Amino acid sequence: SHVMSEYVRMTDTERDQIDQDAQIFMRTCADAIHQLRTEAHKGVQSAQVKDHRTAVLDFIEDYLKRVCKLYSEQRAIRVKRVIDKKRL
Repeated sequence: SHVMSEYVRMTDTERDQIDQDAQIFMRTCADAIHQLRTEAHKGVQSAQVKDHRTAVLDFIEDYLKRVCKLYSEQRAIRVKRVIDKKRL
């Protein structure tokens, strides 16, 4: 009860700004991964180094996809709540 009284809710404007910033950040990360992927093998002769870089970039890209999916699921929940609230 005491904790809830001190809890300040975020405004819809703040949530929208966070959503916008998150989308920009995710796009920036995806672009950076793509750029790294195109530059990863330049000047490298070793197949082992190429394989390692490819594996690392695949891992990073997969992680970003999982983060994006989680973000999308959370945003869908928020949108559903707003729609449900408007129906009432």
